[in-house]
Amino acid sequence: MKKFLMAAIVATISFGNIGMTWAAKESSCHFHGNKEAAPETVSNCAMQRKATLIEKGKIAESWQTIPQEKIAQIDGKKGKEWLVIFRDPDAKDTAKETLYMFFTLTGNFIAANFTGK
Repeated sequence: MKKFLMAAIVATISFGNIGMTWAAKESSCHFHGNKEAAPETVSNCAMQRKATLIEKGKIAESWQTIPQEKIAQIDGKKGKEWLVIFRDPDAKDTAKETLYMFFTLTGNFIAANFTGK
């Protein structure tokens, strides 16, 4: 019985570490606490998130070269949020000319869309 218990504990610890390793790969822009993120931090996270959206096929690859146009704090549905805007004047679809990215005040990603809502 002791051997079974020890094996279960070792397995749990091993699988737990693997899960943490996988989560850590994409967690460089995951923040805890209530400290407001600096605009530079949010900008860097927006660039990382934009690259992820391109990689997953959610937005066109042409967005890769588009620089950030604006970052500002706005009043969101649950309080203050960061809004990061990218604009592609050469977009084929004018409805997808502006990419809006929303982050919590602490810097965590909320959503991205082309409507700004």
